[in-house]
This record gives sequence, C-alpha cells and structure tokens, in this order.
Amino acid sequence: MFRSLPLILLLALAIPTAGAERIKDLAMIAGVRSNQLIGYGLVVGLNGSGDQTTQTPFTVRSLKSMLSNMGVTIPPEINLQLKNVAAVSIHADLPPFIKPGQTIDITVSSIGNAKSLNGGSLLMTPLKGADGAVYAIAQGNVVVGGISVGAAGSSVTVNVPSAGRIPNGATVERQVADSFGGNGPIILNLHQADFTTAERVVEAINKVFGGDVAQAVDASSIEVRGPTARNQRVSLIAVLENIEVAPGQGAAKVIINARTGTVVIGQGVQVGPAAVSHGNITVTITSDPIVSQPGPFSGGQTAVVPNANISVNQEKKPMFLFNPGVALNDIVQAVNKVGASPTDLIAILEALKAAGALKAELIVI
Repeated sequence: MFRSLPLILLLALAIPTAGAERIKDLAMIAGVRSNQLIGYGLVVGLNGSGDQTTQTPFTVRSLKSMLSNMGVTIPPEINLQLKNVAAVSIHADLPPFIKPGQTIDITVSSIGNAKSLNGGSLLMTPLKGADGAVYAIAQGNVVVGGISVGAAGSSVTVNVPSAGRIPNGATVERQVADSFGGNGPIILNLHQADFTTAERVVEAINKVFGGDVAQAVDASSIEVRGPTARNQRVSLIAVLENIEVAPGQGAAKVIINARTGTVVIGQGVQVGPAAVSHGNITVTITSDPIVSQPGPFSGGQTAVVPNANISVNQEKKPMFLFNPGVALNDIVQAVNKVGASPTDLIAILEALKAAGALKAELIVI
C-alpha cells in the first residue's frame, strides 16, 4: 500500500478543496516537538553596567570558580569589585530532529542587578535539559534591543537592555532520542479538540489511502497506521500533512477582557428575542455658596452659607429590538447605531446572557 506514496502525494496536492485547511495547519505529529534548555553563565566586557558585586556575591563566586578551572587561583580574602561582569541565565528551544553540530538561537537574561548587557560577550556555558544532561554549548556576543542612558541624575531607558539574544549562539552537542521510526502508529494531535474535525480528518485520510488506515482515538487525536521504515514514514507524513480538510465550526463564544475593554464575538453567535435600552445618566454637583449679610445695626456677622446645585442629565438613546436568530453582523450594527462604547457593549452582552437571550458561551478574562 505504501509503495505508491509519491503518486498519492501528487494526487493529493493536485486536488485542492475549497474552504479547507491542510492537516499540517490543523494538527501536529505526536512526538515531533521541541525541548527546552537552560543554563547559567557569565557575560563579560560590559561598559560599567554589570552587577554590583556587593549585592550579588554569586557573580564573584562564579567568576572565581571559572578562573580556578582555568588555572588562575584568587585568594579567598580578596574581594573583587567588578563592574563589567553580569550573571545571566540562558534558555533556548531544541528543535526536533536537530543533529549535533547544528546551531540554535539563545536568549540571555540578567539575574542580578546589571543595568545593561549591551556590548557584552557570553562565555562558554553548557545548556541542560530537564534530565540534567548537556545538549548544547552556548557562547557569543549578546545582541540587545534596548538601551539605557543616564547623566546628571536623569536616566532614559528604552525597551529592556538587561536581556538579549545571540543568533546561532549555541552548538548542539547531543541529539534527543525519538520514536519516529517503529512499529507504532502515527498519532495526529489536533491543535483544538473537536469531534467534528477529528471525524472529517479520518474520512479525508481514508478517502486518500482507502480502507481503514485512520481512526479517531478521541476529539483530539487520530491514529494512522504506518510503515516501520523511517523513510516510508516520512513519505507517508508528507502525504498526510497536505491533505485538506474542512474543519468543524467551533462553539459560539464571546470573549470579554474587562481590563482593556476588548470584546471578541466568535462565529455562530446568535441572540434570541430581546429588547435592549442602554443609556448613561450623568449627575453633576456644583458648589454655589451664598453670602448671608446681616441687617443694618443688627449686630450680626456676615457668614457664608454652603449651597449646592444638583443636575441630572440622562442621555437619551433609542431602544433596539433583536429578532429571533439574529447573527453577529446584526449585533454589531445595532450596537454601533446607539453609539455604545466597549464598556457599554460589555454591559449589554452580560445583560443579554443573564436574560438567556445570548446563544453563546460568555467568557470574561
């Protein structure tokens, strides 16, 4: 069955489906993932913007340990006063299938009180995985996207100068073991779990290959029977990821960010019969004190009597009616007609949900 994979691939690419997405964009192959690496090192060559050693003693200890490993012994009683060295953490992502000798980008971040890493160089630092093994060695000049300038007690900082990147700054020393080749099936994990999409992916794969090559495990995973040889598995996946599928429509949702006033109304949101009236009431209180003047020869004293004027102004906005099955476009147009702000829109949507007229899940973040 898998001997004709190149021909099947050409046929799959030659028949595009309108309004569909590739499986490559809908799912990922189980086991094909990146791994996180982390390390601790020193950045040197800073122009007086490094760690203050009195507040970050670990920087001095790290430097003494490094010099000791290189044959330079510093007596314990000597207290180094450094301004051009900074202790940093290094982290990176190890891509799948990367081989020893290849390079990866790394991010360098100060963990002390260094003001800037601009102009510094990272000394050789091992990067370890979650298992404690060394997978890469990092070293190079730090590229900083921020700047910090100070003079006469004033300072200006743009972006974050205490962190930077080193393109191709780490060399891979060990390959992560994978189970790509083997007797097990190929598992496709959907980015968004959906029973309809999973079923359509299974139907599309079986239509291309014939038989029951694929079967759904659950709403998120599809299991595909494949060959054991790595070369044939690569060819099979090349076919799978280019098969086009029309994904199922997601659940109707309305996302509200109460902090920023952002409202996102998803596809398929509808409103049942409802009448909405939303207006703003403005209460204005102004102080208007009155001077009380006593009569002539009364012996009284002039006094200031407090007085306040209160006015209430209610903004008149028309009431608008939602008919059964109103769609997203009608909701937006109706709210725009009354000139509602994002805060007003949030209040309207919450009221519609409380009244049972909003046919969607309301999520407040």
